Amino acid sequence: MSKEIKADYTKTYLFPPSVEDWVDADHPARFIRAVVGELDLDQYGFKVGRREHGMDNGAGQGRPYYSDELLLKAWLYGYMSGIWSSRKLEKACRENVGLIWLLGTEEPDHNTLWRFWQRNRQSLRQVFRGVVRIGLQTKLLGMVLHAVDGTKIQARCSSRSKQVLRGRELTKQLQQIEQVIEEIEAEIAAHGEEPGEGYRLPEKLRDNNKLREEIREALRVLKEEDTATVHPKEREARMMKLGAEKRLGYNAQAVVDEKTGMVVAEKVVNAAADQGELDGMLDETEKNLGKTAEDTVADKGYRSDEAIGKAYEKKQSVLVHLYENEQPGKADRYHKCNFQYDEQIDVFICPEGKRLTFEREATQWRQGWKQRVYRCRQLHNCPKASECSQDARGRTVALGRYWKAVQEQRERQSQEGNRGKMWKRRTIVELVFAQIKHNSGFRRYTFPGLSGVQAQWSFLCTAHNLKKLYALWKQGNLALDPAT
Repeated sequence: MSKEIKADYTKTYLFPPSVEDWVDADHPARFIRAVVGELDLDQYGFKVGRREHGMDNGAGQGRPYYSDELLLKAWLYGYMSGIWSSRKLEKACRENVGLIWLLGTEEPDHNTLWRFWQRNRQSLRQVFRGVVRIGLQTKLLGMVLHAVDGTKIQARCSSRSKQVLRGRELTKQLQQIEQVIEEIEAEIAAHGEEPGEGYRLPEKLRDNNKLREEIREALRVLKEEDTATVHPKEREARMMKLGAEKRLGYNAQAVVDEKTGMVVAEKVVNAAADQGELDGMLDETEKNLGKTAEDTVADKGYRSDEAIGKAYEKKQSVLVHLYENEQPGKADRYHKCNFQYDEQIDVFICPEGKRLTFEREATQWRQGWKQRVYRCRQLHNCPKASECSQDARGRTVALGRYWKAVQEQRERQSQEGNRGKMWKRRTIVELVFAQIKHNSGFRRYTFPGLSGVQAQWSFLCTAHNLKKLYALWKQGNLALDPAT
């Protein structure tokens, strides 16, 4: 007859159990311990304990403090496990066997964990770079194809709060209050009330004046932040489309390696559009890895002549999705991309073989640099003139600063192999966003402000990379020195 198994609370041990035996050999806690052992934390500038508060008097005296290594291990384990809160992490330090083992049974409280995070935002980005370089040094990163993209994540502050300042509504309120004040002042004047010594404004006028000043201050904040909507307690957050609604949030950027699925560069901006971010993300990649991949693909949200041109000048190979009307094989016959520039004779040749000659120099209104404008002077001799342009003086084409780079980009995208690379973008980078936001359940930042959000996004990417490396380590494809 089989025996029923129940908890035996009277069980005793001749020798006490060893903490080292509490977790399996391939447990994530052992992996984190080994990874932190590989990082040069002394170079990251962590601020904890007596080093932060000056408690060390030089004689080794003062209150004991938790080391940066121990607190970093706690947060890494927490983020790999989907724990973003310092209070939940404190609870896990007492209840999660893997975390108890990792911390050697130490139990830092939530205030200690929170202060460590607040003081070391910049150092946490260094941890991200350190983990990326482990992948680079062990030759796991492919460096053949990278993909860049951005994802919107909601800010900690509420988007529906009455505290949110909206420029259009405030302007309307200001106009209404100005009208009310004028009516009250006219009423006072009509009754012959002249201000003299000891005179006090009527209460309703004082209240309206106060409200007017509050609205003016709010509008000043909006102008200072150069935005139509702002939360006074989180002024760097911006209204962005998150799903079906517009909410206050931030735009999290990432560059992902095709071979490993690791994030190799990350950044957070408060601009809703990705345009203008490509150059910075390529530079971040180069800073972290020493160079960019053989090719980096980006969607049309990053498309601009300047982005393509800067990458071309820096010899950073990119493939940026062009707009529909300029893609090879899809562009309208008389789109400017089908006009060929002949550098030797300094003319443009249109699709009908007509020449456009130099007319003038003009300033590009956004970037402020000069560009050369060429005009077709054979308007009356061309049967296709009305299809090409509605300008009675003839079609013009501007030779911008990055014309050559954009043309080279179109030529590259007409090649079959490069078209295949561009279609891979979604499966490379958007999969990472799905894993962080959907699988891990991270939908909203828990820290306010751009610097707090930047640190959190960096740490989320670090946790994602650790999961990728852990899978390889568990399979025996990543060798790390056992940490002590």
